[in-house]
Amino acid sequence: MSNIFKKKSIPLLLKEAATNEGGLKKTLGAWSLIALGIGAIIGAGLFVRTAAAAGEAAGSGVTLSFALAAVGCAFAGLCYAEFASTIPIAGSAYTYSYATLGEIVAWIIGWALLMEYALGAATVSIAWSEYLNNLLGGAIPYEWCHSPFEHVNKLAGTEYIAQLPQELMAMAKNGVVILSDSELGRLSAELKIQVQTTSGYLNAPALGILLMVTLLLIKGTQESAFINGLMVFLKVAIVLIFIAIGWQFINPDNHTPYLIPEGVENHEGVFRHGWGGVVGGAAIVFFAFIGFDAVSTAAQEAKNPKRDMPIGILGSLVICTVLYILFAHVLTGVAPWQEYEKAGKEASVAYAVNTYMHGYGWLATGITIAILAGFSSVILVMLMGQSRVFYSMSKDGLIPGVFSDLHPKFRTPYKSNMILFILVGAFAAFVPGSVAGDLTSFGTLLAFVIVCAGIIVMRKKFPDLERPFKTPWVPVIPILGMGVCMFMIIALDISTLEVAGLWMIVGFLIYFFYGKRNSKISEQQESAEE
Repeated sequence: MSNIFKKKSIPLLLKEAATNEGGLKKTLGAWSLIALGIGAIIGAGLFVRTAAAAGEAAGSGVTLSFALAAVGCAFAGLCYAEFASTIPIAGSAYTYSYATLGEIVAWIIGWALLMEYALGAATVSIAWSEYLNNLLGGAIPYEWCHSPFEHVNKLAGTEYIAQLPQELMAMAKNGVVILSDSELGRLSAELKIQVQTTSGYLNAPALGILLMVTLLLIKGTQESAFINGLMVFLKVAIVLIFIAIGWQFINPDNHTPYLIPEGVENHEGVFRHGWGGVVGGAAIVFFAFIGFDAVSTAAQEAKNPKRDMPIGILGSLVICTVLYILFAHVLTGVAPWQEYEKAGKEASVAYAVNTYMHGYGWLATGITIAILAGFSSVILVMLMGQSRVFYSMSKDGLIPGVFSDLHPKFRTPYKSNMILFILVGAFAAFVPGSVAGDLTSFGTLLAFVIVCAGIIVMRKKFPDLERPFKTPWVPVIPILGMGVCMFMIIALDISTLEVAGLWMIVGFLIYFFYGKRNSKISEQQESAEE
């Protein structure tokens, strides 16, 4: 069993990065990398999870949740920056752990990254579908934009709506109110009403955006980066406009009390109120930071990775953290956090604008369009990151060679992109988005923990290695990074941890029945590494 801890040779990795013969094209500069980071970071996490974290755990203290999550990301980001500048090769945390902690750990990370990037892309594509339907005024039938595992209770008719509580009347749209199962049970005892229950068939819009992004990625990294840059500009602009205009509509009463008090209904449990709620909120909004690490998957395509990778990773993280805190402050100031428990989670920004910022209906529409563009860029970077991880794993023999086949003209892993479309598309079309979100956070947090540990090992085993960027205060920073990320893993919902455990068991079975037997890392390399 000892050979499951065999390592890749760092000198050979550096040689591969330097030659790159027949490999991925080097087309990305520092600003392209920052744009890739922002493109991946600002998306469903900001526009969907902010309201969810406020309503479920943190209240107005969701700003503190963002700050806490950012601290954990900053610790991990510093470690990523050192790895990406020192070993500028595709594969991100997978490659770094292979070189420092061994093959079995690398496999665990590669499998966990599948949760981060592939499930992340699926989750965002589902949110993209929701926003598109909102923009179109609900023109897409429920059956064709939802999973078969989802259903909706529709109450139609003004004579019934007039009998509903005020908070539900406010949610009526075009003479229809959507009721949750709990609301339906509560009201059915009070009102004699007919409710239509509709179930989904598949999420067609989510499948469509995944296909378009896949075709763009096959065409080329430079083209993808250019389109991503345009979408990043659009969504950052709309976030700034919302912050600037929304600031005028902040009601200080909505920020009092700042944290959810103990004893509030539906907020039992240590991570559902007070400072514990801030931690619980951090675990929820952590999804909003997923993406800066995806920059490191493009290291082999950077023109000057030793200088530009740290700039791309840390620069995108800093910019997004500032925007996130300001955004959350405005969103919870415009509308009370209690409303986000029921109303507007998927379209929280548009809900706040339409309900409390009268006269700015155009802003809600503009926000929805910008969010669609923003979600598209997130999907693009996630799918690009996943295909590069698969590319590295395939080159190492841990997964089939088809994942590392490059297009003869575009030099992109096109077969990997197509297989990913089938896998991610099936998930997006048939699985509810709520299932994937927290699993994505688990995969990311686990990767962060192992990358932080890898820095400590690499400093001890290879003290003389050239490091264009050095993580400060080692081992303090990596240890703090591991601690914060482990704490946020513990704060995740227990059902999420159970599903993640099953996911990892499946990964171990695949490794021992296929990956271990087909690994291309020779025993000679392992002995040279020792």
